[in-house]
Amino acid sequence: MRVALHTKVRAHRIDDYEAAHREVPKALTDAIRAAGATSWTIWRSGTDLFHLLECEDYGRLLAALEQLPVNVAWQARMAELLDVVHDYSRAGADDSLPVVWELP
Repeated sequence: MRVALHTKVRAHRIDDYEAAHREVPKALTDAIRAAGATSWTIWRSGTDLFHLLECEDYGRLLAALEQLPVNVAWQARMAELLDVVHDYSRAGADDSLPVVWELP
């Protein structure tokens, strides 16, 4: 399944956010893949961040990552940088962007 998310980085923390994503811990990317993700891309327009995630089951992915120490640490780091944070505490909640149109 494909999941689109929208978050917002704090304007004065854009450089920190981008620097953090140049150094995503391998243990975290391994955990994300093990939880069923096959790809995850983030685009930025100003302070708006748009994520496109492909995974087997989004709710299961969130539940698998929720308590992992490497993810807990990453989420704490991201919470310092973001104004709108993806809420991993609502495992299984559908907080993704609704599909408006797709090229048939």
